[in-house]
Amino acid sequence: MKRGWPRPGRLLVRGGLATLAAAGLAALALWAYVDRLGPLDLSHVGDGSVTVTDRDGRLLRAFTTPDGRWRLPTRVAEVDPRFIALLTAYEDRRYRSHGGLDGRAFARAAWQAVRRGRVVSGGSTLTMQVARLLEPREERTLAAKLRQAVRAVQFEARFSKDQILDLYLSLAPYGGNLEGLRAASLGYFGKEPKRLTTAEAALLVALPQSPETRRPDRSPEAARAARDRVLDRAVAHGALGRAEADLARREPSPTGRRAVPLLAAHAADAAVRLDPTKRIHRLTLDARAQAALESLARERAEALGPRLSVAILAVDNATGEVRAHVGAADYGSAERAGSIDMANAVRSPGSALKPFIYAMAFEAGLAHPETILDDRPSRFGLYAPENFDLSYQGSVTARRALQLSLNVPAVELLSDVGPARFLARLRGAGADLVVPKEAAPGLAVGLGGLGIRLTDLVRLYVGLARGGQAPPLAWNADRPLVPDPGGRIAEPVSSWYVYDVLRGAPPPANALSGRLAFKTGTSYGYRDAWAVGFDRRLTIGVWVGRPDGAAVPGLIGRQVAAPILFDAFSRLGGEPESIPAPRDALITTNLGLPPPLRRLRREAPRPLLAALGAPLKIAFPPDGARVDLGLATGAGADASLTLKAMGGTPPLIWLVNGRPVGEPDSRRQGAWKPDGAGFARVSVMDAAGATDSVMVRLE
Repeated sequence: MKRGWPRPGRLLVRGGLATLAAAGLAALALWAYVDRLGPLDLSHVGDGSVTVTDRDGRLLRAFTTPDGRWRLPTRVAEVDPRFIALLTAYEDRRYRSHGGLDGRAFARAAWQAVRRGRVVSGGSTLTMQVARLLEPREERTLAAKLRQAVRAVQFEARFSKDQILDLYLSLAPYGGNLEGLRAASLGYFGKEPKRLTTAEAALLVALPQSPETRRPDRSPEAARAARDRVLDRAVAHGALGRAEADLARREPSPTGRRAVPLLAAHAADAAVRLDPTKRIHRLTLDARAQAALESLARERAEALGPRLSVAILAVDNATGEVRAHVGAADYGSAERAGSIDMANAVRSPGSALKPFIYAMAFEAGLAHPETILDDRPSRFGLYAPENFDLSYQGSVTARRALQLSLNVPAVELLSDVGPARFLARLRGAGADLVVPKEAAPGLAVGLGGLGIRLTDLVRLYVGLARGGQAPPLAWNADRPLVPDPGGRIAEPVSSWYVYDVLRGAPPPANALSGRLAFKTGTSYGYRDAWAVGFDRRLTIGVWVGRPDGAAVPGLIGRQVAAPILFDAFSRLGGEPESIPAPRDALITTNLGLPPPLRRLRREAPRPLLAALGAPLKIAFPPDGARVDLGLATGAGADASLTLKAMGGTPPLIWLVNGRPVGEPDSRRQGAWKPDGAGFARVSVMDAAGATDSVMVRLE
């Protein structure tokens, strides 16, 4: 070995030290670079479009971001697996195995950049693309790639592969103001990404590479060519069969944009107003039912004429959850004032409240569905009601009077029930009523002389379907459903009586009778037409009219709103389900009723009878009493509760929950054998037709 030459061992040591020093300096430089980049800033990831979905997550409505973009959050689980397979085959074949960087792809891209002096092809993994989407830079340089690479490693250390894909699916650009796969799938194909075909998936894989030059609505040929390149690469990498790819190529490519879904616009607006900070609102609505009823409302409004609108509300009786909320015939129509939610507008209900007058009369023992009522010209003080057609039917049963919506019998029953008590019952059941400011409510409230919203009217009818308990209506599916029976609108037996009566109401033309319990209403001056119907499962309410309250000649509930109601039930599918009769229901003819219940007595002779003795009143049990079953006389099955009355004209007949107890008796005392604990309505009626009733709780 020549003098002055270092020994080989020393060369190796010096070379190793130099390598270590270089590596250390590189590590320090990288650490300094990462430190200068700062931590990951994901604060704006959630700044997407506010979305409103139905109970199953189907999109009802979305709102653009403040900068006017459709940016809908999307998760891997919500996407067709074929899309994910095509995406990874085209963009990042080793996505599931690398740690954020694909060395082979990056080396290829670096070599091409060195040779040509610019970035030519890929190298960027999907994770790096997410980094670019979160921290956009205009330049395409090696420095930009380095930044993305560092961020990709940070992402992989912090998130799972599916979480990173979620970010890509939510942020990738698709041309115009569409961002994210869901927005693009809806915007170009009108469907959710879970239902994409192979051709559709391939097109959406291709668009983010050059979203503006490949936009199908502006450059359909370029979009089609890009789609076919994705199919070719998928076949080359074994992600797609040749036959399936050939079939996909023959599928036409879209040439325009579709509107983002706009269902339940009024309900969506209300949800966002209640909680403007929430990004995703899930409602109790059913998107399919909502779409069906919106289409129905639009069709019927167009057929009825200009400036008319239609509102429809459908409610699940079991839960009180709203399944469809159509606030107007056309949300975007200025002519029809579509921006006004007519389901929440205060309007006159016409005769739509009559069923609740009858329910209160039935439960108070004033009448039974087979009781004979008089329909003839009558005057109640200064008030002289007339029937809608100005004719009179004479003597009719209460059943027929309600089915024909006769005014005089309804007013007579209301005069016995009491208007103030009637309004208190409606309000107690949850209805927000608007009553004219006067000293005391008059009998006209029973024929539409007040204001009510469709939402409140439907809630009252839901109460009839549920045996008298009107639950609060629910729109928010994210709020835990706490069982709430709501206010009481009627008792179970009287509720069923009303259902049974309304089920026999004459249906509109071409509809079958006896299948759906329903009632119509027409406000004074032909301003509002109503129809509300129910079975065991569902209650649907319909309103038709002009939002400005103008009169519309011929706008009659039975002719205009009832056909829409029956069509609504038909479109929601399924046969109407009947409501079984309660055990205590008295199903009989007029002759089978106790004599005092066979005919409603007029008020005229009552003052004369009252002059001969004290008015009829139940002495025991008192109203609201809690009665211990142990106090009943007798033992076991023979235990009975003594009933006592004062005043009235014998013989007296006692009724419990509308069903007679024993035979008419000249004594003012009766006996009743309770069949168990619970609430019961005890009523008594004398020979003159006077009645009194109390509610007791048996324990």
